[in-house]
Amino acid sequence: MDSNRRRILTASLAAAAAAASAPSLAFAAKSKSTSSAAGLAPTPPMGWNSWNSFGPTITEAQALENADIMVAKLLPFGYNVFTVDIQWYEPNANSYEYRKDAELTLDQYGRLQPAPNRFPSAANGAGFRKLADQIHARGMKFGIHLMRGIPRQAVRLNTPILGTKLRAQDIADTKAICEWNGDMYGVDMTKPGAQEYYNSVFKQYAEWGVDFVKMDDMSRPYERNWPEVEAAHKAIAASGRPIVLSLSPGEMDLRWANHVPHYAQMWRISDDFWDEWRLLNDQFQRLENWNPVMGANSWPDADMLPLGRLALGARDTKFTPDEQQTLMSLWSIARSPLIMGGDLRHLDAKTLALLTNPEVLAVNQRSRDNHPHRADAGTRIWSARSADKGNLQYLALFNTSDAPTEIVFDLSRLDLGNRSVAVRDLWARRDQPAVRGALRITLAPHASTLLGLSA
Repeated sequence: MDSNRRRILTASLAAAAAAASAPSLAFAAKSKSTSSAAGLAPTPPMGWNSWNSFGPTITEAQALENADIMVAKLLPFGYNVFTVDIQWYEPNANSYEYRKDAELTLDQYGRLQPAPNRFPSAANGAGFRKLADQIHARGMKFGIHLMRGIPRQAVRLNTPILGTKLRAQDIADTKAICEWNGDMYGVDMTKPGAQEYYNSVFKQYAEWGVDFVKMDDMSRPYERNWPEVEAAHKAIAASGRPIVLSLSPGEMDLRWANHVPHYAQMWRISDDFWDEWRLLNDQFQRLENWNPVMGANSWPDADMLPLGRLALGARDTKFTPDEQQTLMSLWSIARSPLIMGGDLRHLDAKTLALLTNPEVLAVNQRSRDNHPHRADAGTRIWSARSADKGNLQYLALFNTSDAPTEIVFDLSRLDLGNRSVAVRDLWARRDQPAVRGALRITLAPHASTLLGLSA
């Protein structure tokens, strides 16, 4: 685990206890106006991921408990991707700390397998097929986490590469290591057998019924890892199954903004995001920076939603109610994927309402022309248009300062000047008095408002 992850998690748990050369970039940049509506992820993916609540420790029983609640409470609102995060192949994972030289569960071809003591349905080489079937039977898609590269354990054993006469040591790049997890070596994509190895991994995932892969240690440093990003993309195509590829962690380098949308549908724009205002405040600039390449099948990912019960059940989110609403408003107006991270077994009514407001979710899923506006210091402003209702515009106003702030927004900036404008508070789901000329709204520290405007 890197130092930033360790610092945040250690502080959280303590508080709870007390209480190569670059490829050619001759691509046209994918923009909001040119992105196709077809493809693997035409709208920002929505779902649940086990990391924020279970870290590397989730079991099959815990997964199914959360899946049942997800089906009942979140799936009706569009949350349909259920993802098991890191270390599902480690029998003895027991905390957020990665265990040095941990024994991993592999098949004869050096491919990671679910640890049967944690995922009993994976016994006898069944892999995730049975769990995926159960998730699909509940009407959802099944996702898993994958570290970049080939297991060091496979390299030590020099396991064969499926479909070739080559072995793990023929393709491993032992200098390309992850700085925070010691399970893997990189794969040298210039070596014979390298693409075949990745093909074998994703072929197995296709056989299991995997729909979504969060591939870690990929986005940073991208200048080193882009060959393996392309390899994963090619392997998915060869697998014959549509699989969304999500790259992690960030911060993703903006210099590669014309490359990554061609090979992945999501990519992280920051390191792990947790429930600290400082981290949330930092996401505003990142989402603004990445906005030009946001569109269908091309989603800059501000990371999961650390809401509800977190950190192995040690605590609830540290975000205030205003900060929670700001989080959901920003992710929605900027169209970041919405992936809930809290333990759904402790889902409370307020968090559920925050996640399932249909008018807010419509901004995330069915809006266009989303973009930030110039704003005064300590404030942020975004707007968008409804993809369904031609005269409806969305306006998000944020107070990022530590004091109450009045924001005055001239409606002429949205070409709504000199007209009576109907105003709807999307969070309250209530119409407000019509305005003309300018909006004046006073917001508490770290608070926001998300409005629907029509004239």
